[in-house]
Amino acid sequence: MIRKLRIQQALTVEQLAKKSGFSKGFISQVENFRITPSLKALNAISAALGVPLAAVLSKDPHIPDYTVGSVEQGEEIFRNDNERYGMRYLALAYEQVGRLLEPFIIEYRACAEERPLLMHDTEEFYVLLTGSVEFYIEGKESPELLKAGQTIYLKSNIPHRVKLAKGCDFARALVTYSQRK
Repeated sequence: MIRKLRIQQALTVEQLAKKSGFSKGFISQVENFRITPSLKALNAISAALGVPLAAVLSKDPHIPDYTVGSVEQGEEIFRNDNERYGMRYLALAYEQVGRLLEPFIIEYRACAEERPLLMHDTEEFYVLLTGSVEFYIEGKESPELLKAGQTIYLKSNIPHRVKLAKGCDFARALVTYSQRK
């Protein structure tokens, strides 16, 4: 499946090797079933291909051009100590092989601990679906107060954080990240 995914993305063995941090020989051996790579190696290769780990492990030769899902049935993931800060991440479209966007539902619940400013090397489009939040952006004196239906677009590497606005117990947002640079 790795070879198929690589070819679909018009990558050479050498390009995949460089993107994944492995040698050309190692990638070739994996593709030709000469060695059995570790889960860590498969994870690095899947990340280099921009697909979930399940895609490189799949035997299904057909990769659909679209995926139908539900905002109520995302796959829960854990990142950046999210539970500690009253946040829940649900990955959407995680089964779509070769996607260029990473959509998530993020839920916010009341929490005593404030999350520090974070930044990432992807652009972000944020749509607040329910509730109200304070959106802090480094260098700005006061936060943006967002209400349901409002949006923010952030370029990459801008430190920011989100917390529930005063008087709000729960908020839900659709956040879409671009492909990593």
